[in-house]
Order: sequence, then structure tokens, then C-alpha cells
Amino acid sequence: MLDLLIHNARLPDGRAHMGVAVQGGRITALEAGLSPATAPAAQVVDAGDQLLSAPFVDAHFHMDATLSYGLPRVNQSGTLLEGIALWGELKPQLTQEALVERALAYCDWAVAKGLLAIRSHVDVCDPRLLAVDALLEVKRRVAPYIDLQLVAFPQDGVLRSHGALDLLKESLKRGVDVVGGIPHFERTMADGAASVKLLCELAAEQGKRVDMHCDESDDPLSRHVETLAYETQRLGLHGRVTGSHLTSMHSMDNYYVSKLLALMAEARLNVVANPLINITLQGRHDSYPKRRGLTRVPEQLAAGLTVAFGHDCVMDPWYSLGSGDMLEVASMGLHVAQMTSQAAMRQCFEAVTTAPAQILGLDHFGLAVGREASFVLLQARDPIEALRLRAHRLGVWRRGVQLAASAPVQTTLTLPGRPASTDFRR
Repeated sequence: MLDLLIHNARLPDGRAHMGVAVQGGRITALEAGLSPATAPAAQVVDAGDQLLSAPFVDAHFHMDATLSYGLPRVNQSGTLLEGIALWGELKPQLTQEALVERALAYCDWAVAKGLLAIRSHVDVCDPRLLAVDALLEVKRRVAPYIDLQLVAFPQDGVLRSHGALDLLKESLKRGVDVVGGIPHFERTMADGAASVKLLCELAAEQGKRVDMHCDESDDPLSRHVETLAYETQRLGLHGRVTGSHLTSMHSMDNYYVSKLLALMAEARLNVVANPLINITLQGRHDSYPKRRGLTRVPEQLAAGLTVAFGHDCVMDPWYSLGSGDMLEVASMGLHVAQMTSQAAMRQCFEAVTTAPAQILGLDHFGLAVGREASFVLLQARDPIEALRLRAHRLGVWRRGVQLAASAPVQTTLTLPGRPASTDFRR
């Protein structure tokens, strides 16, 4: 007897009446027509012709800062630089207990939304490495239900901040997974390029992946992603390096971008855009017209790059909103990048499911036989409807174990002169 059978499900690729058989935490069969009669199981779930998807994955987040909104004050200008300054004010007041408590609370939010893997950048510029130790503890505690991947992030600049390189190396020794950087925040363009070279070499030596905040500005001459692509090529890190944000590409000369995209494609550079935060922080110094600030997602996809959308921030010094809902993230990306064709909207759904899983190296994620039985049942018929409705999560499973469940959302209308009706999709 199977451990779990989910039948009568739709899949993101359009297949309907599908059954998913689970044994020992893995998918053992995925085929049309599977039913309790043909595949008896200890637990049977009728998906009701709704969408069963791979879990949501957030490829870019800052869990050390999450849920700290208003501490010690609110970002009045709404700019990236005031957010960084505010975080600097807050760091001396942080305690490990509060960091762990806020991060665990956010992870609860994530699970309820079907978000089962997160790559979080963690600031390593505090000599205490308080946030590093806190998030390593969180990683240990959430391991049964969330894959938490940590990036050693020198928020104040690995060259600009005294001792930051040693602190970054120590954080890797303690168990942080990925090498991060912020070249556009170094003192000079030359220092930024030097930091990219230094950090990529460190990652190559230690067999680590790289994920850099890169060119997160409105400056069309901030071109550190070019250096990142070059160092990826030089060091043979193809497919293991991610450029996050890349907002300056929004303002770059088109001819230069045509060259840059080819260099990025040669290096198999991954890209993470953060639509909610990019549209909020960028263009703050513009009058009108105001730049959107989101990197060139359609062009990057057309060049063959793997592109994901990240949430980046939830209720922290940079962003006062957010709920851990990756469908909200994908919807904002769809609107800002004007990705409204049927194919493009499906790419936006993939940008919060399969694409970030690939970037994080989560080969066990995905709806396929032999993969981990982790998925989310959405109250929608297909990915486009899921985006349109910010679809309600009916169930969330990790390794075949149900972590969250909720009843379908419905509205009963009793309008004058019309018969009562129930609508699940408003």
C-alpha cells in the first residue's frame, strides 16, 4: 500500500486527471488515471481538478532582517541607502534570540504559502557574527520542512568594511553555504571589480556557489555583472554563479546590453530579480518619467539564462509589506516586465518554482518520478489562473507529509432579483 495518493490533479504543464503516488517520501508514479481503486494508499487526497505544483522557492531573501520593520525607526525616504544605514543602526541592538524568533515566525508563514526552499543572505559584517549563528540555528531547526540555504553577505562591502573578508571566511567555516558580495557598494568601481574577483576566487577554492548583489542601482555605468560573467568564465564556475538584482541593466545602453547578454549566456550566469523591492527602491531619485528599475527579464530569458524572482524583503528596513507569498512576487514581476503573453506568464510562474530550484541546485525538487514528494495544491486550474487569483493554498506537503491544509475559499452571493450562487474564483 502507498503512503499517499493524490489523484484527479492538474499539473503546471497542462496534464489533467493526474495521480501522484508517494512511498517513502518520494514520488513513485505520476500518471493519468491513478485512483484509489488502482493504487490503494494509507492517505488519499482528491485534488478536485485543481493545480498541483512543485513547491515555491525563494532564491533571494534576507531572513536576518525580516519582521524587524520599525526597529529602530522607519525608512522615511524609502531608499536603498537609508535602508542600509538603518540596518547599521539596528545591528548593535540585535540579539540572537530575537533573530531566531523572527526567522522562525517567517518560516511558519512560508510553509503556509507552500514556500519550502529559501536562499537567505546573512550579513557577515558584524564582528560577533550574531546573525550568522542565529540563522545557522534556524537552518537546523527548520530542516525537516524548509531547505534554507545561506549566503555570506558582506552588507558593508568586503573591501570597504574593516575585517569583512575574515568574517566572511569564518562564516563559511561555520557552515554558511554560498559566497556573496556587493560590489556596487564598495568605495570605487575598481574596488567593486576587485571584490568580484576576490570572492569568486574564494568560492572556486572552496567549491562554493556564488550569489552577488550586483549593480543594484539606477547607474547605467555600474557594470559589475560584466566582471562577474568574466570571472565565472575564467574560473570555470559555469551555472554556479548568480547575479541578483542587476537593476542598472534597466538604464544601460541597448547596444552594450546586447553584448552583455551574450557574455552572461556564455558564462551560464543565473539571474534573480526582486520585483517587489526593485519597483519600490529604484527610481527614487527620478522626477518623471520614473524608471521601473527591474532588470531586463524577457531579454535574459530569450538569451537562454535561468531567471528567478525573489521576495528579497518582508517587513524590514527596506520594505514595509510582504507575506511570504511568491505568487505576489511573480505577479509583480509579470506586470513590471510586461510579460503578459501566455508563454511569458507561465515563465513567471516557473520563476518562483522550477527556475529558483535549479539556481539553488535543488535537484530533488520537482514533479517527477524519483523526486522528493514535496508539492503544493492550489485553488486554480493552471499557472496563469494561479497568478491572477494569487491562488489559495489548499495543501502543502514535504516528503509526503502534509504540513498545511485549508478549506477552499468561496463566496456566496445573494443578490436582489437573482438566484443565490457560489463562486470559488473571485
